Amino acid sequence: MNTKSKARLNFIYVLYSILGTMIILLLFNYKSDIPPEKLKEKYCNEHSQFIKIDGMDVHFRDEGAGMPFVLIHGTAASLHTWDEWAEKLVETHRVIRMDLPAFGLTGPHSSRDYSIESYTMFLNQFLDSLDIDSFYLAGNSLGGNIAWNFTAAYPEKVKKLILVDASGYPMEDGHSWIFTLARTPVLNQIMKKLTPRFFISNNLRQVYYDDEKIKEEVITRYHQMALRAGNRQAFIDRAKTEYEDLSSKIKTIQTPTLILWGAHDTWVPVNHAHRFKEDLPDSKMVILENSGHIPMEENPEESLRSVLEF
Repeated sequence: MNTKSKARLNFIYVLYSILGTMIILLLFNYKSDIPPEKLKEKYCNEHSQFIKIDGMDVHFRDEGAGMPFVLIHGTAASLHTWDEWAEKLVETHRVIRMDLPAFGLTGPHSSRDYSIESYTMFLNQFLDSLDIDSFYLAGNSLGGNIAWNFTAAYPEKVKKLILVDASGYPMEDGHSWIFTLARTPVLNQIMKKLTPRFFISNNLRQVYYDDEKIKEEVITRYHQMALRAGNRQAFIDRAKTEYEDLSSKIKTIQTPTLILWGAHDTWVPVNHAHRFKEDLPDSKMVILENSGHIPMEENPEESLRSVLEF
């Protein structure tokens, strides 16, 4: 056998080895979609409700009484990320939170439009349907981006704004590997079938500062919500949404604002908190030294204390 034939044979062996590995991965890590009705049995409670908006059955919780406090979660999360804040806030406020389109029990939007403009319109429709036109508004990450865009568009409705590790400014270092994977052709199609639990646990290790605070039931919830029918394609669609720099709007916001940030946020670094502080004329900044990207989940008592003082 000549050198060229040997090289070709070696290439075929390598190719079959790769294909074999992929087949094994598919067999052991294939995850089928979970029907929303099955997830409702586990993740709904007596406060869970559903409302029809743009063809979606939007999952939300509305509890307590008093001045409304609206909470918006971030990418790949759900309204459950606010559980410990909500438990305290309901003592003095009406607390409203929802699963955004593409995530949680709400699932995908039929339009597959996950732009900030679309989310802002969705939030307005949702709150109008509940006849809420005056409230405090808090958002984390993507939810923070939606919150400040909503405040810029409807300043008369938001009495106070709380930005928790909010996105919105151009990112110098790009996104997490999971976003890169979701944008990559072929790989993102494999991602729709292969979503092992370690994907989720690894992601949570990135957004938490203290890994020991990540509970097994939290990993399970994030994992099962990711497997909700339609959510994996929706995540890919959201990741592929072209970024539009809307940050010039931030300087127009006159609403009193609390900028709450984890000092160890590796997704939206703390220098973005300082940019918000510079651009928002009526704002206060609090940096939480023992938190990462989702302080309301990692350190709920400490982060909420700053909110209540504000």
